[in-house]
Amino acid sequence: MGVKAWLSKPLAAYMHKKNQRWIESPVEAQEAIFKSLIEKAQQTSFGRDHSFSKIKTHADFVDAVPVRDYEGLKDYFNRVKEGDRDVLWPGKPLYLAKTSGTTSGTKYIPITQDSISNHINSARDALLTYIYETGKSQFLDGKLIFLSGSPVLEDFNGIKTGRLSGISNHHVPAYLRTNQLPSYETNCIEDWETKLDQIIEETIDQDMTLISGIPPWVQMYFDKLMQQTGKQIKDVFPNFSLFVYGGVNFEPYRPKLFESIGQEVDSIETFPASEGFFAYQNRQNDKSLLLLLNSGIFFEFIPAEEYFNDNPTRLTIAQVEPNVNYALVVSSNAGLWSYSIGDTVKFTSVNPYKVVVSGRIKHFISAFGEHVIGEEVEKAMQRTINKFPAVELVEFTVAPFVSKDKGKSYHEWLVEFSNPPGNLEIFEEELNAQLQKLNSYYNDLITGNILSKLKIRPLPLGSFRSYMKSQGKLGGQNKVPRLSNDRNLADGLLSVKTS
Repeated sequence: MGVKAWLSKPLAAYMHKKNQRWIESPVEAQEAIFKSLIEKAQQTSFGRDHSFSKIKTHADFVDAVPVRDYEGLKDYFNRVKEGDRDVLWPGKPLYLAKTSGTTSGTKYIPITQDSISNHINSARDALLTYIYETGKSQFLDGKLIFLSGSPVLEDFNGIKTGRLSGISNHHVPAYLRTNQLPSYETNCIEDWETKLDQIIEETIDQDMTLISGIPPWVQMYFDKLMQQTGKQIKDVFPNFSLFVYGGVNFEPYRPKLFESIGQEVDSIETFPASEGFFAYQNRQNDKSLLLLLNSGIFFEFIPAEEYFNDNPTRLTIAQVEPNVNYALVVSSNAGLWSYSIGDTVKFTSVNPYKVVVSGRIKHFISAFGEHVIGEEVEKAMQRTINKFPAVELVEFTVAPFVSKDKGKSYHEWLVEFSNPPGNLEIFEEELNAQLQKLNSYYNDLITGNILSKLKIRPLPLGSFRSYMKSQGKLGGQNKVPRLSNDRNLADGLLSVKTS
């Protein structure tokens, strides 16, 4: 065992003991953060505009600060971007994290001196928690790869600006930099396909032990490695033992990814976003994620069915219940205030507080009143594939197909298979039955003969890749929406030519 692996164990034990304090007193931890945030931001423009000096309780906060998304706070964000001080948080932010929004175009999320530790320390703690639980630390002695965006940062009025993953790249601890791949020069390549070729050249003969990234882009990395070597990943990287991922539900990608590897390896799911690092998996036998309640973020939860109400219920951590779909709302030391990040979560446990990410609040299909969400289509697909183990999936998305003729409307599933079903009709029947079990409204529309059963549109290999490339969203932290309430994504996929 090398020095890094050996030293990590006492550090992991120390961090575990330190984190147990807030894990065992979660409500108190959140109350302390709430008070600290309000006090520190009183003299900011936002604090004065919303009478922070009068806020004493969460009820006061609800009365003073409405829930808003990026568009709702855009005037404040624009002032920050223009270089104004003391707008949302004291001073100026260290960085602006540049991210693509589905409705707001490009978004610029502030990261402050106070909030940067949330992103960096949470990622560190996810690994240390794994080491403490499993006793496995040898991966720290090998090479580590983080498939990420470019670390090249622009300057907007004295604020460094770039993708979150590129910003985070500047904060990799010094003791890991000697292990980190790819090289800085390769990470700076903007074109994903060119960058991927260079990553393979730099890693193919290295002792890779940890690989991290969004699953579809990691799969593309594996595909190219196998094509070049004719070997499974376990034979290319015999000591590869830990996969760290986030950003999308892993389950649809799991079978193909592990088949590419050639064996099961340990994995850690994380829940990072430009707005904050919210949770990570802290037990190998439990897929739910520990919500980080002592990391500069105050959480609120809106029952998903109330989200679009004029005055939705806003709950604190002390008020949530298991197995309820909540829209996640955050206030933080980055200067976000009752900010709706767009994700929905469900609590699997309230002792400790653990969640699964259930979908996007704006990613649903309700063209016919069914309100099908991402969690449901992903579960339906996964349960179906479990019954057809030979089927391998690359990617899929779902859109409504509104019939203009005599036939009934239906849900169209645009699916890219690497190994398609032998009988697509039987696969469709099972998929439809699984979705009926998961969503009672959809079931009513099918049994009531209002909707036709779903239809799968198989797409040629490379369709999603070609589409993402055509949108300038190939690689990095970009994700394909799992479902839409319109045809924009579906029609874009059908019109693009594969390469």
